[in-house]
Amino acid sequence: MQGNLPPEAQEKLEELQDLQETAQKVAAQREQAESTLTESETALSALEELDEDTMMYREVGELLVETEYDTAEEELEDKVDSLEIRVEQLKKQEQRVQQQFESLQEELQQMLQGSGGGGPMGPGGAGA
Repeated sequence: MQGNLPPEAQEKLEELQDLQETAQKVAAQREQAESTLTESETALSALEELDEDTMMYREVGELLVETEYDTAEEELEDKVDSLEIRVEQLKKQEQRVQQQFESLQEELQQMLQGSGGGGPMGPGGAGA
């Protein structure tokens, strides 16, 4: 059927496919960020239950390096804060992509329904 589409409709269809791929990528990024956020929040909760004199280590590549309680807590809090911001940004990006997708889908439907004589005017119609 794609071979029978007018060039403008074919272009809109390709844009829809690109937006769908983008939406999938953003959703995967959001899910990964949410998972990392949950892990970090769990680690922070566990850390708060420890005595401040407990010997602590953090990963640096393949090594475990001794660190202080305050340093570990501060780093985890910073990580949680930045991940919360990242998740919110990704949610907003998902919404924008979804709105673009829906708008483009509507344009394509109108274009295909009006292909019998709609012309280049688009959905606005006459009258101002």
